[in-house]
Amino acid sequence: MTTKQQIFTTGQKIGYVRVSSVDQNDARQLDGLVLDKIFTDKASGKDVHRPQLQAMLSHVREGDHVYVHSMDRLSRSLKDLQEVVEFLTARGVAVEFCKENLKFERPGSNGGGHTAAYAKLLLQMLGAVGEFERALIRERQREGIAIAKSNGVYKGRKPVLDESSIVRLQEMSASGMPKIQIAKALKISRASVYQYLKFE
Repeated sequence: MTTKQQIFTTGQKIGYVRVSSVDQNDARQLDGLVLDKIFTDKASGKDVHRPQLQAMLSHVREGDHVYVHSMDRLSRSLKDLQEVVEFLTARGVAVEFCKENLKFERPGSNGGGHTAAYAKLLLQMLGAVGEFERALIRERQREGIAIAKSNGVYKGRKPVLDESSIVRLQEMSASGMPKIQIAKALKISRASVYQYLKFE
């Protein structure tokens, strides 16, 4: 075994978890993994300005292995996703996305990860698909509001949620979060949750 492999296998196993709100359950994201340290953010994934993400990036060392439930938990932006993964792998840190069953490592390593070119292609393709799906959610939400307005649903009433909150509601629902928890997180009634989802 080479020295580099020894460093890799003796590094820390680190988990990164992100949930969209303080009420969303993060317990199952890395369930079953034995980790040395976990960094958890309760914030949007629209950018990388998250306290625990930055703490994780400062903490990792060569030979460490970072586990993330899925790509969108690390970032919802393709550009940010690629930059974070490249930053980590350049430092000799392996990154593994459990849901997608993908592992990325520094070019030339022997840990079984994807090659640099293939890894970059996978990141771009899957990240682009994620961005496309979120764009569709926003488009459906805008169309739903337009239909609701044309049907007089909003007539004489001020919407309870703004556009960004409605998108957040739809993303939480798509992730399988219970409606009662969505209602609690957004401080609206469960009936309102169903009403907004009706116009997806």
